[in-house]
Amino acid sequence: MGKQHSYKTKGTCSPKINFEIDDQDRVHNVKFFGGCSGNTGGLSALVEGLPVDEVVKRLDGIQCRNGTSCPDQLAKAIKKVKSET
Repeated sequence: MGKQHSYKTKGTCSPKINFEIDDQDRVHNVKFFGGCSGNTGGLSALVEGLPVDEVVKRLDGIQCRNGTSCPDQLAKAIKKVKSET
């Protein structure tokens, strides 16, 4: 479907996120490792198929603890991938 990416998180219970970005800049198959499965599973379902810019706009800066959160870390992961392309 899209190119697979992996991001090592900082400051969250989930140490890693895998996700794909397709050729239309849409997010797919988000998988958090560890963390609260209800929250991360819900987050993954909610962002499925959304444009990367929309995901970043909605999630960037959300805080839980340590000045970040799983949603914020996903936004950071997407921004990192986009800055490298």
